[in-house]
Amino acid sequence: MPPVIAAEHLQKRYKDFVAVADASFVVERGEIFGLLGSNGAGKTTSVECLQGLRHADGGTLRVLGLDPLTQARELRRRIGSQLQEAALPDHVRVWEALDLFSSITPGGRDWREVMEQWGLTDKRKASFHSLSGGQRQRLFVALALVNSPEVVFLDEMTTGLDPASRHVAWDLVRRVRDMGTTVVLVTHFMEEAERLCDRIAVMDAGRIVAEGTPQKLVSGHARYVTVMFSADAQDLTWLDAVPGVERVTRHGARVEVRGGGAVLAHVAAALVAHGIAPPDLRVEQPTLEDVFLTLTGHDMEE
Repeated sequence: MPPVIAAEHLQKRYKDFVAVADASFVVERGEIFGLLGSNGAGKTTSVECLQGLRHADGGTLRVLGLDPLTQARELRRRIGSQLQEAALPDHVRVWEALDLFSSITPGGRDWREVMEQWGLTDKRKASFHSLSGGQRQRLFVALALVNSPEVVFLDEMTTGLDPASRHVAWDLVRRVRDMGTTVVLVTHFMEEAERLCDRIAVMDAGRIVAEGTPQKLVSGHARYVTVMFSADAQDLTWLDAVPGVERVTRHGARVEVRGGGAVLAHVAAALVAHGIAPPDLRVEQPTLEDVFLTLTGHDMEE
């Protein structure tokens, strides 16, 4: 079965500014695919080209077998979109927004059914400005789904939300995928990508620098774990010779041992052999943030 989305060597520039230098990736049917990168990495420009909202300057794009450049009108009937700067007039009511979007894309689901499914029936007469952050996200997702899309693009949908509202939004995304809709999620939140996405493409400076499942990215690019425990002031220089240990650092009574492979087992055995049994011995696994730093040389905020 061909992929739902196929981007090959996508390029986009604005005069002298290169927004997307060279991006290639595929999205399979029924998955949550994440584009992860810092602001300015080229994520939004890429998905706007995929939706036919911007014209790519180079490369080949196919979404649902269609060319976004020449078949944009047909494509938009089959996709849904929640843009990064999504907003509605303050005084528009929930039902009015859903009714309007439904009329623009006839042939989709009854907007009343969508409103009920996304928990907005009690707010049907509420104005947009009176909605909470979580309720606004419910409405934006409902608007993106009212035409029964095969693919939905969600661009930074949780930016500005409090933690509780963010978790509500994550549940919405999972429900969208479980309904059979392919989701393209644009985000710069590590935890969001790690929790939601089946596969992730890490984007930096307009290029895809890595792609895979969160677990594969972590295991492939962040090979070290950190073993931590507390110890008195005794000499621990012998830890340097323990198999798998790369570096030992101390911060007062706190000891951190960085290493790979079965370093936890080796360190624990060596401690016991030296008569040390710290009750707070624990291991810190690498994260997607460690992967991003390794791949790009900078953290997400830079």
